[in-house]
Amino acid sequence: MISVTKLLCGTDYYGDSLRYSQDSKDQAHGTTGGLGPVVVWNSTRTCNLSCIHCYSSSESKKYEGELTTRQAMSFIDDLAEFKAPVILFSGGEPLLRGDLMELAAYAKDRGIRPTISTNGTLLSPGSVKALKKLGIGYIGVSLDGIGENNDRFRGRKGAFDAALEGIRNCVAAGQRVGLRFTINRHNYKEMDAIFDLIEAENIPRVCFYHLVYAGRGSKMVDEDITREEARRAVDLIVERTLDFHRRGLQKEILTVDNHADGVYIYLKLKKTDPERAEQVLRLLRMNGGNRTGIAIGAVDWYGNVHPDQFTQNHTFGNVKEKKFGEIWTDTSQPILAGLKNRRPLLKGRCAACKWLDACNGNFRARAEAVTGDFWESDPACYLTDEEIGL
Repeated sequence: MISVTKLLCGTDYYGDSLRYSQDSKDQAHGTTGGLGPVVVWNSTRTCNLSCIHCYSSSESKKYEGELTTRQAMSFIDDLAEFKAPVILFSGGEPLLRGDLMELAAYAKDRGIRPTISTNGTLLSPGSVKALKKLGIGYIGVSLDGIGENNDRFRGRKGAFDAALEGIRNCVAAGQRVGLRFTINRHNYKEMDAIFDLIEAENIPRVCFYHLVYAGRGSKMVDEDITREEARRAVDLIVERTLDFHRRGLQKEILTVDNHADGVYIYLKLKKTDPERAEQVLRLLRMNGGNRTGIAIGAVDWYGNVHPDQFTQNHTFGNVKEKKFGEIWTDTSQPILAGLKNRRPLLKGRCAACKWLDACNGNFRARAEAVTGDFWESDPACYLTDEEIGL
C-alpha cells in the first residue's frame, strides 16, 4: 500500500506510522519494531453480492467449518499476544457474520485496531451507529465504478445506490470511511468521476487497487489495463491528489498492489521537483516495498494462514491448531521464508531491477497466476526496461 498523499504532500495519517518507519524494511515478521503484521481476516465467505473479480469466489450461501465465536476470540488473543496492530474484518461480506460486533469489540479491548472491508450495502444508520460506538477505526467500502458499471461488477442492480447510502450513513455518523476501487479496463476511465464523488460526498479516503489475478479475478488477466494505461492512471491520481492538497481538501489517497507506483511517482517528481523526489525515494526505501508475508498477512474463514488475502493457494498452518505468531515465524515454510528474504529467489526483470530496495519484487500472486512460477517477474510492472536499469 502506497500513500500517494504522504509521498506528494507529506501529510500523515494512521497507517503511515506502520508503512514509513525507520526500521520497517528491516522487519521479517511485522510492520515495524515490536509489532506484528496487519492481518486481514476473511471472517466469512458468505456474501450478498457476486462480484466478478472476487478473490474468495463468494456466494450467497452458508459455508460450513468457519471459525466459531470462541475460536475467533482465541485467534484474536493470539494476534494480541503477537502485537498485531490492526485486524481487517473482510469476507465475503463481514456484516453477514452474526457475531461481528462482538468480535470487533473484543479486538478493540485486546488493543488491536478493528477495521472493516465491506461492499457497503448493509451499512444502515443503525449498524453504522453501533460500529462507531464500539470503536471501529475505519470502514472501507468497495465500489468499482459509477452507477450501472459498479452494479455489473457487483452482480446486483442497485448495489451502487445501496453502497453510496451506506457511505453517507458513515459520513453522517462521523465514522471514518473510504472507497476501495479496483482498476481494470472496464472502469479505469471512471477514476476522474471517483475523485469527483469523494469530493462531492465528503469522503475522506480512497484506495485504488491494481487488479490481482486471484479467485474469480484470476479469469480477468485479459481484463487488466495496459501498461500505458496504468501510467496514465497514476498520472491522474497524482494530478488529483495535488489538486486536493492545493485547495486545502484533506483526502487520503492510496494505491495498492503495485509498488511500481512509488518508483513511477519518484521518476515523475525527479523532473519537476527534485527536492521532493529525494524525500519520496527516502520514504520508499524506508518502507521497503511489497511486504506480503511480512507486514501483511491473511487468515481465511476456516482459520488457514496465507501470505495475504490474494494468495490463498499457499497455506502455512491453521489458527485452530497453532498460534498465529508461531505460524508466521515458521521459516521452515519455503514460500513464507522466501517472502521474508525474496531477493535471491526473484527472476527476470524483477531480479535485475535497480529499484528492488523500493519495490521488493512487487506482487507474487500475479507472477504465479501468469507464469506458474511464484518468483517470476510481476507482469503488471509498467516501468520500462530503461527505467529499471536494463
